Formats: sequence, structure tokens, C-alpha cells
Amino acid sequence: MRKRFWLIGFALAISAVANAQWQLQDSHTTADLRGIHYAGGGVAWASGTNGTVLRTLDGGDNWQACAVPPGAEKLDFRGIQAFDANTAIVMSSGKGDLSRLYKTTDGCRTWRLAVKNPDAEGFWDAIRTGDYEDPTAIQDGLNHALILGDSVNGSLRVLEWREGWEERELEQSFYVRRKSEPQEGSFAASNSVLEIARTSQIDPIWKYAFRFASGTANHSYVSILRFENTPTCEPCRAESSRVEVPMAQNSESAGIFSLGFRSDLVGVVVGGDFQKPNATDRTAAISEDGGMSWKLPTVSPNGYRSAVAYDEATKNWITVGPNGTDVSTDDGRNWRAVRPDAALHEAPDANRNWNALSLPFVVGPKGRIGKLDRTHF
Repeated sequence: MRKRFWLIGFALAISAVANAQWQLQDSHTTADLRGIHYAGGGVAWASGTNGTVLRTLDGGDNWQACAVPPGAEKLDFRGIQAFDANTAIVMSSGKGDLSRLYKTTDGCRTWRLAVKNPDAEGFWDAIRTGDYEDPTAIQDGLNHALILGDSVNGSLRVLEWREGWEERELEQSFYVRRKSEPQEGSFAASNSVLEIARTSQIDPIWKYAFRFASGTANHSYVSILRFENTPTCEPCRAESSRVEVPMAQNSESAGIFSLGFRSDLVGVVVGGDFQKPNATDRTAAISEDGGMSWKLPTVSPNGYRSAVAYDEATKNWITVGPNGTDVSTDDGRNWRAVRPDAALHEAPDANRNWNALSLPFVVGPKGRIGKLDRTHF
């Protein structure tokens, strides 16, 4: 499969560097962390192996361990979506019913099993919550979620969960059962290969869309699903497209690991080969037309990267991986490495050993959590 892996850190020596950095925080856990979501107002939630869920209410000064959801002691929580200090949904990744959603509404003191994967051969890769018609109104979407899963019986899956639906109905709630290529799937590396987006800048007939990344050893794709801008429809007219991205490397361990858009039109994907973390070949691609076409950057990130995000505060793109962090100030056309500054008393490994982003936070193996210090951009 394309996602059953863990990362280790590697040293990096790059001549072109930036002086932005992560301030390391104490998570009080040694779990490997891949889920992180900043809810705003100093509230963030993180998740990882062995049923681990963490929460901070003060911008990361203090992280507290949440109660382990029932029956989740051995589960791998690779995605989390938070709404406020009390409410969050966490997603585990694993074969069949090891892929699950749990929900808390009382500040993670207790959890309720919301749903299990109904496909015995399935594997969930990413979760996104929010109001589908307005992706910025995430509080309005706390009772439903989109889940991206690997191919089952020759079909790639994007499915919807809604509060109150019976588990058996989940099988009937798929938005997509697109015919897939053999072994096509997505990487569950950072919960960032699926996004909800409006598409009015592309064509006003389409009200909203879902984008997701998938691939095989020989192909990398971004798929776009658009839904008609109609007040009421049962169901709304939909259109789907799949675009090839120049990221494949003839390897099951290579491809797209994360995607992000700062607007309907401008987007970045990152990845590479996680088994070759220092290789810089095809570690990113950029789009200026809403994901309908992609090209390689002039200067690529300096190694395999598992997550990318746009920082609105500094107008920069940031991408992370096991061997370092890179920044782009020109929408992904050129990337430069971030390196710790000893004069500022920054930890010598603060730039590396990272898995996932939800700015200003970043998480990684063995309980690593960092917070972006924007003063050095």
C-alpha cells in the first residue's frame, strides 16, 4: 500500500536558507503525531499513534493528554478536525474497521464512536469537515465530514459522514466511486490530500468543489469534483475531472503527499519519495488555474515533503518533511531552506523531523510539536 510508513530525521546542508523557525513545545508524549488542527483563539488539537489525542487552550504553552477513545488504544489517529475547545472529530487509518471516526463534545473527557469503515478492504487517508458551500464556515460543519479512502473493488472512494446517520447508510453516501487504476490510492501522511473549496473564480455555475490527490507508482493525480450552484437539488449536478501531475517516480513510495490552495486558482502540491528523503527530484508542483494543470517549480523543496500550507500572515508557503522545512514567497515557483539560527538560541533540529501542518503548528514523530515563529521571515 502507499501509506504504511513512519519517518525518521536526516541532517540537511543547504546554501540558500531562510531564518524562520519552529519553536519546540513540550507535548508530554512519545506518540508519533500526524494529525494537527488549529481551531483559532489559541485552541489546537493533535493526534497520533496508540489512540493519542492532545489539546492546547493557550496557544501551545501547555498541551494536555485527552482520554483515549473507547477501543482505540492501538489505533493510529492520522487526522483530526477541531471546531473549538470542546468539539473535535478524530480519524484513525487502518485496514477495514480500523479506519474510524470518534467525536467529542466535552473537551475530550469522553468520546463517542461515530462510524467505522464499512469496506473490509478499505483504508481511510484524510478527513475534512466544514460547510461545503462555504469552506470558511467550519463551525457550521461540525456534524458532517468528507473522508477520502483508497480504492475498493476497483473504485476510489470519497464518502460523507453526517451526524445521526446509521452506520449501514454510510455505504450509500459516497460522492465518488470513480474507477481507479490498479493499486491507486492516497498517502495518509499528514491529513492534507483532501480539501473543500469554492470554485466561483473558475466558473460561477459551480458552487463548491472537493479536490484530492491520489496516484500509483507511475502516475500522480489531482481530482476535482464540482457541484452545481443550485438552491435546491436532489442531487445536484456534478462534474469530475482527473489531472495528471508530474510527481510520479516509478515507485510505490513516491507521489503527492499534500495539497493546498491559497485561492480557488493558485495551488501547491508537495511530496517526493519518502524512502529517499534527501532527493530533490519532483518534490513539488504548482497550479495557477484551480488544479486543471500543473508544472514543476524552478527551485524545488530540498527533499521529500509530507505537508504544505499557505501562511496568510506572512504571505508565504511553508512545507515540511523529515529532513527540513522550506519556504516559498512566490507561490511555489522557488523554495529556500529554513535553518536554525544558533544566535537566536533555536534548537539545532528545529527545522526537521516534521510530519504535518496546521499553521502556526507543526507535529512530528515521538511527540514533536512546534509553533511557527514569524518574526524572522
